[in-house]
Amino acid sequence: MYEEQEDSMSSLKEIQALQLQSEKVFDYFEEICAIPHGSRNTKAISDYLVAFAKKHDLTWYQDESNNVVIVQEATAGYEQADTIILQGHMDMVCEKENGCAIDFEKDGLDLYVDGDFLKARGTTLGGDDGIAVAYALAIMDSPEIAHPRLEVVITVDEEIGMLGAEAIDLSMLKGHKLLNIDSDVEGHFLTSCAGGMTVETTIPVDRMSQNGLAVTLTVTGLCGGHSGSEIDKEHANANMVMGRVLKYVSDRMELGVVTLEGGLKDNAIPRECTAGLLIPEEKKEELTTYIKELTAELKKEYAVSDAGITIDCAFGEKGEASILSYTAMARVIFYLRHVPNGVQHMSTVMPGLVETSLNLGILKLEDQALLATSSVRSSVSSRKEDLRDRLEHIAEFLGGEIAVSGDYPAWEYQAKSEIRDTISAVYEELFQEEPVFEAIHAGLECGILSGKIKDLDCVSFGPNNYDIHTPKERLSISSTEKVWKLLVAFLKKCK
Repeated sequence: MYEEQEDSMSSLKEIQALQLQSEKVFDYFEEICAIPHGSRNTKAISDYLVAFAKKHDLTWYQDESNNVVIVQEATAGYEQADTIILQGHMDMVCEKENGCAIDFEKDGLDLYVDGDFLKARGTTLGGDDGIAVAYALAIMDSPEIAHPRLEVVITVDEEIGMLGAEAIDLSMLKGHKLLNIDSDVEGHFLTSCAGGMTVETTIPVDRMSQNGLAVTLTVTGLCGGHSGSEIDKEHANANMVMGRVLKYVSDRMELGVVTLEGGLKDNAIPRECTAGLLIPEEKKEELTTYIKELTAELKKEYAVSDAGITIDCAFGEKGEASILSYTAMARVIFYLRHVPNGVQHMSTVMPGLVETSLNLGILKLEDQALLATSSVRSSVSSRKEDLRDRLEHIAEFLGGEIAVSGDYPAWEYQAKSEIRDTISAVYEELFQEEPVFEAIHAGLECGILSGKIKDLDCVSFGPNNYDIHTPKERLSISSTEKVWKLLVAFLKKCK
């Protein structure tokens, strides 16, 4: 499927032909994308950053978690200026299309240019947040750029609960002004964000042997998306839809559940979920009818948000299989039909902002347990804890339990911010546009870092990057250039 697009795609050499001021940013981004750097697979990219620091005779720190801090002293005339911290994360969300052969554990990404966009064939691009790393490296590799002392903080495993930010020791830092380059709407500057946690639910199941016809149902064709920034778009969650499918069918005919699997990341809205079933052979046509009925209903309901939604039905061989006992199947279906998911509360303080949500991102049925992982977010800590309690209650009701990880605080808004005032003035002067300052529902590391650095003054921003956490991810080349100019001008202004 990817070969068919070749005629409309150009190589990365086209970026060089544009003669952009940010060309070095794209050079480093390409190097980063050649190194596997999914969450929990960051040793190679961390060592790459250390090698960069050594090559440029910079002070560096690397901890056991693979977090890296690189320090570059001020250029001439900026020795007395306040230190600036540049911050981002080195890990990416690894999602790919069916049929894409890339192994995220060992392969780099296959980049290409399509008009104004940089993309990766069949996979996520990792502009979230490889572009922050590329910006920082390009600045430190450009002696002509004037700047104060720079402290570059690149964390790991942000995408699975901000684990790197939680673990990192920043006692060596001198700076109290931080630029977090981890947002994806150019010209929009973030000043606060929700807190969050990852909740893993385990529900015990038992099995029995039964004969029947093997069937594979797949909920597919969904858009997916970032569970923080796109949770309010009402995109279908494949795991939740599969719960509806199983309930719909089980209410009308006999079936057994053999396997169940959907989603790859807790913070990515799942695009597919697959169930392996066993049915009486004589019910084959009946099942086909029910799937057609439900598919038609779903296509009407999601005509705008997920127009491609469908339920694929494939029949296999007749034989014996280990299926869930009827009691266990009832518990699994009950969980999928009643577990909270999606937007739970909208903010009453900031109209239009999601306050509290959760996303059932990963579902896996093992031999003796159903495993479900949800990403919970809220800018109100008590409501975050209330969601945790609800998940625990439903798990305990079904004889299971939960485990919480990656619990991080909200980043609270500061009424006075020198760094926000400075970057606002620079942006207006450069582009004759007023920047937008706003809160975001997605999580940022600023909240955790604020607890580690006294009196931290920070703002978050970045270039336009669309459909992050999905294989449709695309980074705007022109917007990346614009943010580069902003960074350079901001650092010059900090004298």
